[in-house]
Amino acid sequence: MFANLIRGSVAALVVVTGLVSSAFGAGFDVNATITGLALRGVDPVSYFVNGAPQDGDIAITEVHNGATYRFASEENRNLFKQNPEKYLPQYGGFCAFGAAMGVKVDGDPDLWKIVDNKLYLNLAPSIQERWNKDIPGFISKADENWVGLESVDPSSL
Repeated sequence: MFANLIRGSVAALVVVTGLVSSAFGAGFDVNATITGLALRGVDPVSYFVNGAPQDGDIAITEVHNGATYRFASEENRNLFKQNPEKYLPQYGGFCAFGAAMGVKVDGDPDLWKIVDNKLYLNLAPSIQERWNKDIPGFISKADENWVGLESVDPSSL
């Protein structure tokens, strides 16, 4: 009985350690959940190959920059592995308009736009509507701001 208790405790410790290490694997430059999941599980390649976001499969993943990305197919994962920067959302998946305003706020994978072969996310429909009024200007400002925002904890802004 005591041996089973020890085995169960060790197994639980292994699981918790894995979850905690995943949670702290993604840096401040990536918008990821506490478990390290990026894009809320949406396949980043799907925007480019399907023209729309598609949920990734929990069994088809790739870790990049400490965050876990899910993919709808092995083919999409292979495309990502060949050139992750091509498919990753700009500003680490944080809201593009928020980055232009100098803050890091959540980017919603369902509120997106590809501009010049780059994926941009926004926080809310009203924010995306505002961002759409001057996309080049907001991208320029966000690119400028991102240099100072990239490694900053969003909670400190």
